[in-house]
Amino acid sequence: MSRFYEEDTNCFSLLKIDYMINGMRAEFEKVTFCPIEFFDWDCLTIGALGWGQIQIANANVVKIIPNNSRRLWMLELCDTMLEFYPKEIGKITERIAHFKKIRKVWEEKQD
Repeated sequence: MSRFYEEDTNCFSLLKIDYMINGMRAEFEKVTFCPIEFFDWDCLTIGALGWGQIQIANANVVKIIPNNSRRLWMLELCDTMLEFYPKEIGKITERIAHFKKIRKVWEEKQD
């Protein structure tokens, strides 16, 4: 998003369709189509994929803020990522320590 929104004319929009399955038919209840910056950060989360993957935390609980400022949303994205990455560094540090221990165990084993 940070690179995509470097160009002010770019717009990343989401299409969310709420529906129920009734037998062999889908019954559409609600359709939401809006820019990602209208999605409140309370209903979004970051996944550890690539540079960070924005995800809807729970598709049943989505909060839309119509006409939300892209600037404010992007500032919240930056704050979210600045909080996210140190946690990821901590997890990676633990994993490195884990595999160093495992490696020592395996170095001491005989073939």
